[in-house]
Amino acid sequence: VNDAVKLLNELGMAFLFLLAGYEIDPKRLAGHQGKVGLLTWGITLGLAWLVVTFLPFFTKQGINGVATVIALTTTALGTLMPILKEGPPIGDAIISYGTWGELGPILAMAILLSTRTGWQTMLVLGAFLAICLLCAMLPTKALKTGHRLYRFLTENANTSSQTLMRLTTFLLIFLVTISALFELDAVLGAFAAGFILRYIIPDGSKSLEMKLEGVGYGFLIPVFFVVSGAAINVRAVASRPALLVAFIVMLMLIRAVPVYVALSLDKRKNPLSSHHRVTVALYCTTALPIIVAVTSLAVKV
Repeated sequence: VNDAVKLLNELGMAFLFLLAGYEIDPKRLAGHQGKVGLLTWGITLGLAWLVVTFLPFFTKQGINGVATVIALTTTALGTLMPILKEGPPIGDAIISYGTWGELGPILAMAILLSTRTGWQTMLVLGAFLAICLLCAMLPTKALKTGHRLYRFLTENANTSSQTLMRLTTFLLIFLVTISALFELDAVLGAFAAGFILRYIIPDGSKSLEMKLEGVGYGFLIPVFFVVSGAAINVRAVASRPALLVAFIVMLMLIRAVPVYVALSLDKRKNPLSSHHRVTVALYCTTALPIIVAVTSLAVKV
């Protein structure tokens, strides 16, 4: 894994979270299911903190820190999107609960795993948010006013110049770079870029989506997973198999069970069968990309 492969790995991770952020509909977050998803994630965070802090097993293993708590509450929505072909209602439920399982840990990483003091972290996040709002508002105003530049970009979106694709890639790299300059994790910048893109294009763009997925899932994202796999120390895992089994069991209990219970208690809004509730809960436990990001940041800290 040389410098060139590491660069492709970073781009793969960026595209993965760009596409994850792009799939999030702000209206869904503000809706009933989104609110229940937020509450459910908050409960999983509390459960994870209790288990990691007070269970002797994690203390003896020396992994009773904030990074472990965050890792046990994650949902890798970007990984799930290509395989969510079942559609409503199960697809909607996975996105609603999985969104907070990705957004929550990303924000928690920025706040809880920062080397800065509390007020410094909030100041940096505020500046980053201001830049994101600026990136979102300028194109939106250009769209509303029918600016000539916007017309030029849309008219050349599918020509050899590929203006929308290039600007999307520029937005992604720009926010990831800002994240690095602010000493935030690159995941936050990539996720924000996708969220901004969805805000600018609320109804989506099939043409742009096909291009992003082609570049992402066709090349860069597989590189990210290959490099992630290559980074696993197989001997270290084999030397402590109980830790691996315990972590997987805890991930299932802390993340999957609350989602299943929430769906069961909310039957009026989510009339899902028991089989579908189990399916949604298991999908929401998919967590590898966020865990890779959390552990990488924890090692640096």
